[in-house]
Amino acid sequence: MTSPTNIRLSLPSKGRLMDDSLDFLAECGLPVQKLNPRQYQAKMPALPELTVLFQRPSDIVVSVRQGSVDFGITGIDVLEEKRGEDGEIIVLHDELGYGGCALMLAVPEAWTDVTDLQSLRTCAASLDRPLRVATKFPVLTERFLNGQNIPHALIAAEGTLETAPTIGYADIISDLVSSGQTLQDNRLRALGDGVIQASQAALIANRKSLQTNPRTLEMARRLLEYIEAHMRAKENLLVIANMRGESPEMIASKLFAETSVGGLQGPTISPIVTRESNQGWHSVSVVVQRSRLPQAITELRSIGGSGIIVSPVTYIFEEEPPRYTAMLTELKTGVKSL
Repeated sequence: MTSPTNIRLSLPSKGRLMDDSLDFLAECGLPVQKLNPRQYQAKMPALPELTVLFQRPSDIVVSVRQGSVDFGITGIDVLEEKRGEDGEIIVLHDELGYGGCALMLAVPEAWTDVTDLQSLRTCAASLDRPLRVATKFPVLTERFLNGQNIPHALIAAEGTLETAPTIGYADIISDLVSSGQTLQDNRLRALGDGVIQASQAALIANRKSLQTNPRTLEMARRLLEYIEAHMRAKENLLVIANMRGESPEMIASKLFAETSVGGLQGPTISPIVTRESNQGWHSVSVVVQRSRLPQAITELRSIGGSGIIVSPVTYIFEEEPPRYTAMLTELKTGVKSL
């Protein structure tokens, strides 16, 4: 366990997942300050009591599980491969919205008669030996193939998996697939129903640290508050319009009659002081879903809105981050509520 005065967050140490994690945290208002790119330790100015470490994604899972690190951001793929059975890892947020990929079974393009798991099962049964499957994810792959009743022998691989069938030391592979271009370049084809584990970036924590260290629990709340407020804000826009009306209540009734301009709990309506008296102008501010902006503009115009301004939203804070509430429930009952 880390000391009560030393709270640690581990991030991926290289590659796309590291870059995307740093960009994501900066967008959340939690930029990481790494003075020397060769250093494996950094600070987060917004949360000065938090030390940021950089590790390989699989090592992040092990460190959080063992308690040498309190928090980590890593892929769900390596989380499920390395998390173990002791329940020491609790997932605080499993949809950070980047690092998307899937662990999938892929067969050579020449296997034209193998199009799904059923035909793969038939193919494996016809061999005079187990189906040889090369993978870097033996735990997940073994569990999946056993569940599908496909006789097999796993082959551990450290290098490039895509060449294994061509070289001849494996029949098929179990590998991470993002765009699928690498498979195509190596004359491989992913099976549509061969998804072993969907993955994206996730925020994880050590259960015991949360249960025994109040400062770690408070840090979890602050991390989730920044992250959830930013992610909610990304899906919304602030729309401000001028409208005439005898009172804020009358303007609000027009807004509530429409489907896209009701705001979060409701609109904010304020009188506008004009050079001429008795003009009845009001400023209306509403938060609108980004996907519904065109409809919202049309609806505002239809009820007299003009001078419409649209601005991005940085944060939308709840009274309590929903995933923090879910975390407290899981810590108390051991049952995940989200």
